[in-house]
Amino acid sequence: MFEWAGDQFSKRASEAYEGLQKSSHNCASAVKLYGSKLSSQGISRESAYSAALVILLLSTLVTYIVRRRNLSKNAARPSTPTTPTLEKATSGAKYQGREWGKWIPSDFRTPKPEPYPDWSVEHTKPLPYRPFRYGPKYNVTMGLRTMKHQDWIELDNHYPRYHADKARRIKERGERCCRTHPEAYPAAIELLEELVDYLPERYPSLYKRTAVGIDNLWSGESFDITQRPLPEDPMQICARLVQDDLAIMIERPDSQYYLLAGAVLLAGFWRLEDKYGMVMSEIHTSGDVPQFKEKLEKGMMNFFRRLKPEEMVARNNYFMQVDDDLAWSWSIGSEDSEDVSWSTAEKNRAIEHHYFRSERQSLRRLPKSGGIVFTIRTYFLPVTEIVKEDYVPGRLASAVRSWGDDVSRYKGKERYGEVLLEYLDKKHQEQVDRGLDISREEEVRAYPF
Repeated sequence: MFEWAGDQFSKRASEAYEGLQKSSHNCASAVKLYGSKLSSQGISRESAYSAALVILLLSTLVTYIVRRRNLSKNAARPSTPTTPTLEKATSGAKYQGREWGKWIPSDFRTPKPEPYPDWSVEHTKPLPYRPFRYGPKYNVTMGLRTMKHQDWIELDNHYPRYHADKARRIKERGERCCRTHPEAYPAAIELLEELVDYLPERYPSLYKRTAVGIDNLWSGESFDITQRPLPEDPMQICARLVQDDLAIMIERPDSQYYLLAGAVLLAGFWRLEDKYGMVMSEIHTSGDVPQFKEKLEKGMMNFFRRLKPEEMVARNNYFMQVDDDLAWSWSIGSEDSEDVSWSTAEKNRAIEHHYFRSERQSLRRLPKSGGIVFTIRTYFLPVTEIVKEDYVPGRLASAVRSWGDDVSRYKGKERYGEVLLEYLDKKHQEQVDRGLDISREEEVRAYPF
């Protein structure tokens, strides 16, 4: 049957067989066993063993190819993606074994965080989020990424300013900025308890846990969270503890999520009193969020319904502002005006009045109440400062040029675009002229930093 292979093939096969005997008794036994079967059918011993070896090698090769293909397929579908899949088919509350609006308390406990490395209220600088991408196309997405529970709250050396601004806003505007619906009260208390547990562990030089609550070692404030009634709205107490604005969405029996608790003191462009009590989709459509219905609503609803207490995600966005007020951008109109819009902003103000405003938002579900908490941390810097960073002016200019008409209207580009782009182009060219290697940007600066 295999006599055509000749003496040379038989000789090589015998040498290979001897090698197999020395290295792997299993393979050698297989060749010997199968060769004996072929030999019993009238084939010469040498040819029988040669045929057996060829068949073994071919079967090994086929197995290798199949496994490689399977590995490639699995590599394309990582088991723990860094970006959550939003639009998976889901049965919502039924998926979680419950009725709409009736949360089953979870026994999940937030992991104890490690102390933030070398954190200091004087020296720890804000993280340099620069969440804009090169054009030519601007994609409207939620842009979620997974995050660790220990990274939930970010504090830095801008804390004193934020703390003072929040105290002033609470005094001046009260429940117009901080409010809790009776339905959301248990969730607001749970959020307060979570912060009181988390902050002293994460920032031990700023906060100390007490028998009844928490002490702020920098400001001298003490908070007793056990007394009832609390001396102020629980969301208001939460606001005094962190630099973030806060909001809680509560699911009702109609399967929709409603904004029923909030401490929104430094939002710049939106007011809690306008959105309080609204369903999630209405919050976004009333604010004219570009392409919300077409590209975001379905995925966002599925994500909310699937979110578990064990999971936490973050996202970043950015805006331009043509005044220097962190709390409320007065250039778009008075905070007490019935209608506010970019149409009131002075056009083409000098670049010294341009500010880069970036939000880092986190989302998590509270285990006992089931409420979904948003933390909204704003980073606020003059454009004249961020352009000193390598690659930033060129990338930001490309991003602004990539905005479609709807995004441009939403972000107010018509009021400042001409001055801003001229300045960014100039600063980008200065960086190129001094020898900045544009090709190394991805290596040096990873999105969203």
